[in-house]
Amino acid sequence: MIWFKDYTVEEINERSIYLAKLLGITYTEIGENYLKATMPVDERTKQPAGILHGGASVVLAESIGSIASNLIVDSQKFMGVGLEINANHLRPVTSGNVTAMCTPMHIGNKTHVWDIRLFNDQGKMTCVSRLTVAIVPKMENN
Repeated sequence: MIWFKDYTVEEINERSIYLAKLLGITYTEIGENYLKATMPVDERTKQPAGILHGGASVVLAESIGSIASNLIVDSQKFMGVGLEINANHLRPVTSGNVTAMCTPMHIGNKTHVWDIRLFNDQGKMTCVSRLTVAIVPKMENN
């Protein structure tokens, strides 16, 4: 298991605030080395053409990867912050949900690299993303 402690989905969802909460991102599963979350494709996440906004897909990817990094480190001493993200949008989504699956590519002392894949309700991949997270000492006012 890669996690700092044995987290529950409920504990992870309590951490899902700010933009992730506004977009309806919900964490659904945590395994030995992966994390899953869903996001609705609705008026909050669509572009004017009626399809999932690429930026919303990136918000989901960065949210799940950042949470994953912060679940690995000792939160009393360190925090993970996004350093770089990229995404390839593979197919449009017009309704339902997208599900993100986040797995580690590299877990180091100073950086984590995550592979994040988004799928539509039919199980077809809609986006692939890679997120690099910097692990930094926690500031006293955080």
